[in-house]
Amino acid sequence: MASISKRKKALSVNPLKSSQSTGAALAFLGFQKAIPMLHGSQGCTAFGKIFFVRHFREPIPLQTSAMEQVSTIMGADENIIEGLKTICEKSAPELIGVPTTGLSETQGCDVPMAIHQFREKYPQYAQIPVVPVSTPDYSGCMETGFAAATQALIETLVPDRPVFDGNTAVREGTPQVNVIVGSFLTPGDIESLKDIIELFGLRAIVIPDLSDSLDGHLTEQDFSPLTIGGMAVSELPYLAESIASIVIGASMYKAADVLHARTSVPDYRFDHLMGLEATDAFIKTLADISGQPVPRKLERQRAQLQDAMLDTHFMLGMAKVAVALDPDLLNGFSQLLASMGAELVAAVAPTNAAILKQVKAVEVKLGDLEELEIRAGNEHAQILISNSHALESSKRLGLPLLRAGFPQYDQLGGYQRSWIAYQGSRQTLFELANMLLENPRGEVHPYESILSQKLTTSTELCL
Repeated sequence: MASISKRKKALSVNPLKSSQSTGAALAFLGFQKAIPMLHGSQGCTAFGKIFFVRHFREPIPLQTSAMEQVSTIMGADENIIEGLKTICEKSAPELIGVPTTGLSETQGCDVPMAIHQFREKYPQYAQIPVVPVSTPDYSGCMETGFAAATQALIETLVPDRPVFDGNTAVREGTPQVNVIVGSFLTPGDIESLKDIIELFGLRAIVIPDLSDSLDGHLTEQDFSPLTIGGMAVSELPYLAESIASIVIGASMYKAADVLHARTSVPDYRFDHLMGLEATDAFIKTLADISGQPVPRKLERQRAQLQDAMLDTHFMLGMAKVAVALDPDLLNGFSQLLASMGAELVAAVAPTNAAILKQVKAVEVKLGDLEELEIRAGNEHAQILISNSHALESSKRLGLPLLRAGFPQYDQLGGYQRSWIAYQGSRQTLFELANMLLENPRGEVHPYESILSQKLTTSTELCL
């Protein structure tokens, strides 16, 4: 069990975390025809939007309540009311999310009350769901904001009982499973997850489904003020009809508790899906849920991962790795590295979480990228794993950087990469091993005598 070392500095140097409001906005972007409206200043929203655009390389629908000096002091309820009215009038969304920011939380705005006033003032928009969520920037991180928004969505839009009349039973067709995913899963991860579930004859309802909205695809529309793709909001009342719920990521367990209380659907929980052991447990669960044997395709992928583990253990065994990521992803990488005999010499997380105690490291530091750089240098790390903000640290240390998490803005395609299951784990091992091959770690090089150099020089002079 890893010990948790809390921060002692009065400030962050080269911050690691992304804000809670950014994570909440990302969760809302996983729903069809949705738009998040951050309750805060224009700068709060613009800052987050820049990172979204640079990471996903896509236009991102994001609005703001545009708090300024007067509304910050006198009250910003009217900003919410008129902001919601403008979005409903111009865009006709199917979902509006209202995450708060540090500014509105400090000002003390009562967002649910403002939404109630909006309903009374503009009853013509009663059919458009509005989901408030408290996500101040000064606490938590992207992971906690994403989880809080997902929980708020379930609490607001999933009824205690399925919404269908007495003449309508469970919808016919392929058996469905609910899949609650954490913020550490990329659109590529979620797409792989859906493909695996479909191999067992099941239909996955992913909450939220970024693989359909932020996977990077061209559409016939030139522009849309709302999300294109994602989970349909109309699916939420029917989650109780699923035969099981699958939860990926410890940060999503509170949301899973709410869903279970609303639907009574049995759930199966996984901290992560990286490496052989975690993936085996996931595949066995799917076989049990569906009553189907494991497809030969997955058996072959498992054999391929086993072969990759044999091929890469020469490089990864006893390798020293430094990782700075949000808790769920940090835990997943630590488990994968430990399974290969690598040593996690520096583990840094932006905020505390219960799952950090399971990280395969002596100590987890709650801090920033300066902490990562110092510890990686002192412990002679050979590889860094973090987001693109760690690039300068990797240059100063002269170490390769495996980019993971959010944001990734100095390379293309990070959002579409898959890290999970057999294929994703296999590719991750290959990439880590290749980085070590390119950066030798003290191997004994062939000896070249100084006499042979002199002989070569003499021969050249004679010629």
